[in-house]
Amino acid sequence: MENIPDTFDPKPRKFIVWLFVVSSTIMFGGFTSYYLVFAASKGKGHGLVLPDAFIYSSIVIIASSITLMLASRALRKLNFGLQRNMLWITVILAIAFGFMQFNAWGSMVKTGATLVGNNAAISFIYIVSGMHLLHIIAGVALIISSLIGSYRNIPLAKSQYRMEIASIFWHFIDILWIYLYVFLLLNR
Repeated sequence: MENIPDTFDPKPRKFIVWLFVVSSTIMFGGFTSYYLVFAASKGKGHGLVLPDAFIYSSIVIIASSITLMLASRALRKLNFGLQRNMLWITVILAIAFGFMQFNAWGSMVKTGATLVGNNAAISFIYIVSGMHLLHIIAGVALIISSLIGSYRNIPLAKSQYRMEIASIFWHFIDILWIYLYVFLLLNR
């Protein structure tokens, strides 16, 4: 078998991540546009006081972006121990975010605001937060990939690539959540 040199070119892969970010932005833009049209035709918003868990989860996801930035900075300084610690903290915060979302949904159900009901605006809250949670799961997978790379003896360029991809995607879903939360607050 011929020895083929490892020619790692991150540009095509990075393009795919950016393409996913753009398509997700369009998808969530479509969701919010639909909501605005729906609310305008009915003359009202969802009418809910959003659960406090949404506020707390917003704080947690912002904290996770900070820990991911610290992990990236640690990698640039070749401080792999700090990078691993910050990546672990980011994963833990992401899991906490997910639990808080489920808690928020439980709070909504207790008030009678269910996914399937006579108010499509309330269903919208479940749909967009659920779709966002799916993006969180994908982001956690990227962060774990970076974490695994930090434990393996992979080339620095690949490790930096993994961190960059995880960072691009994670900061995107962080900004996306803040946008969605503010949108929901303003359109009750």
